[in-house]
Amino acid sequence: MTPAQSRLLTAGALLALATPAVGAALRYAEDLSPAIVNPLFATTMSEARVNELIFQGLYTDNEELAATPALVESATVNSSRTAMTLTLRRGLTWHDGETLDANDVLFTINAMKNKATLSTEAGRVEWIESVTKVDDYTVELSFGGVEARPEDKLYFKILPEHLFDSTTVSRSDGFRNRPVGSGPYQLVRYNDDNSITFQARGAANIGELTMREISDKNYQAKLLLYESLEALIRVLPRDLAVLQNNRKVELYPYQTNSWWYVGFNMERAPFDEPEVRQAIANMIDVESLLAPVGTGDILSGPFVKSSPFYNHDVQPYGYNYGTASGLLEKAGYAREGDWWVDKKGNPLTVNLNAHQTLESAQEVVINLQSQLQGSGVKVNVDFLDEAAWKSRVWREGEFDVILSQWSFDRNEDIHEQFHSKGSRNFTGYNNENVDELLDAAKSASDPHAKKTALRKAHAIIHDDAPMVFLWTLDSYAAMSTRVSNVLIHPFYFFTYVDDWRLQ
Repeated sequence: MTPAQSRLLTAGALLALATPAVGAALRYAEDLSPAIVNPLFATTMSEARVNELIFQGLYTDNEELAATPALVESATVNSSRTAMTLTLRRGLTWHDGETLDANDVLFTINAMKNKATLSTEAGRVEWIESVTKVDDYTVELSFGGVEARPEDKLYFKILPEHLFDSTTVSRSDGFRNRPVGSGPYQLVRYNDDNSITFQARGAANIGELTMREISDKNYQAKLLLYESLEALIRVLPRDLAVLQNNRKVELYPYQTNSWWYVGFNMERAPFDEPEVRQAIANMIDVESLLAPVGTGDILSGPFVKSSPFYNHDVQPYGYNYGTASGLLEKAGYAREGDWWVDKKGNPLTVNLNAHQTLESAQEVVINLQSQLQGSGVKVNVDFLDEAAWKSRVWREGEFDVILSQWSFDRNEDIHEQFHSKGSRNFTGYNNENVDELLDAAKSASDPHAKKTALRKAHAIIHDDAPMVFLWTLDSYAAMSTRVSNVLIHPFYFFTYVDDWRLQ
C-alpha cells in the first residue's frame, strides 16, 4: 500500500470529522501512513509503532525499562557468556491461528542475517553467530563474542516462517500489506482514507485502534479537541498550552532516545575536509535553531544526556565566527564580500536536504540557511519525499548535507551509524580508533568498560564532526481523558497498550 499524497483539511472537513467516537475504538494520528509493515525493513517511527502493535520480540521492556521475557518462557546463558538457550512459551499462536515455535525464531534471525534480504534491521543480529533449533520450542544462540546481557539485544520482532518461501525476503513481498503477527493487535483493514484499523487480540482492553494519516500537523491538535482523535503521538510546542488548558485532554511527558543532527557526506568535497565540517559546526547557533520548535537538551555527541554513555566533558559546538574563520582559512578559503570562496573563486556552497515529513524541519532548515548564509556560506535547500530520501541519501549517497534525526531503543547502539562497516553509516565516516572503541563496547562484559569505550568514542566523533549534533526534544503525548491507565514507552510508544483503557 502506498501512502496517500499529502492533503490539507479544510475547516469544513474538520467540522465534518468532529463526531464523538463510537464504541471502544481509539484513534491516533501519524503524519504519514507506514509505507511497509514488515519489521525486517522498518525505517520510520510510524512503522516501528505499528510493528509494536502487531508483532512481539523474544524480550520486551517492563515498566522500569528492564528486559522481560515476552515470547520466552526461560533462558540459560553458558558460563563463558558466549551462548544462550531459549525455551519459548507453549500455546502461542500467530494471528492466523498457526503455532508460534522455534522455526519462527530460526527463520527471523537467518532472514535478518541473510545479506540478500537487505534488512534495515540486520545490525540487531550481527552479534549472533548462529542459531540452532534444539526442539520445537527451544533454540540455542551462539554469539560472536562475550555478551554481558544478551537479553537486552533480543527485542527484534519475530516473523511467521510459514508465510515465507525462504530467508531471502524482498521488501515487495505481499507480507508488507498482509502482516501476520503475534502481538496485541491484528491489522484487519486498510481504509479508503489511508487509515489503518487494528483489532485487539488477547488481553488488550481497547477493542479497536485506528491509525489516521493526518499529514498537516496543524490539524492534529484540533482533531483531538474536536474529539475526532483520542491520541497524539507528539504535541507540537505551540499546541501545548491550548491542550494543557482543555479539561478533556491529558498531557503525558516522556523521554526519547532521539536526537537531531546535521550530517555531512564525507565522501564528497569539500565535506571530506575536517576543517570545513568543523567550521560549519561553529557557524550554527543551536539555541536559536531550537527555540522555535520546542525545548530540549543541546548535545555534543551521539547520545542523549541521560545516557550513561554521554560524555559530559565534551562541550557542544556553538556559534563562534572567529573559530570558523580560522578553520576555513586553514582549509584554503578566503572571505570575499558576502561569501567564503576557494582558491578558484568558487563560493563555499552547501546543498541541504531534509525529509519533508520531519516534524518542524521547515522552520529549522530556514533558520539554518539564514545562519550559514549570514556567515558567508551559500545554502541551497531541497525537501525530499520518502522515495527520494531513500534513493539519494541511503542508496546512492547523492547529497552534501542533511538535516535529520536518529531514534534509538534503550540500547543506544551507535555501531551501525559510526563504525566504518556499519550498515547505516551513510556519511562515509571512517576512524580506526572509533571502530576499535565501538567493537570493544559491543563485546564488553563489564558495563564500566562499555561506558568508558563509548564515552571515548563520543569525544572523537564530536571532534571529527561527521555530524553536528543538535538536540533531543522534550516530548509530550496528548490523550483524551477518556483514555486511562496510560504508560508510554519512550521509543515504541505502544509497548504497554494492553493496559490502556477507553471509556
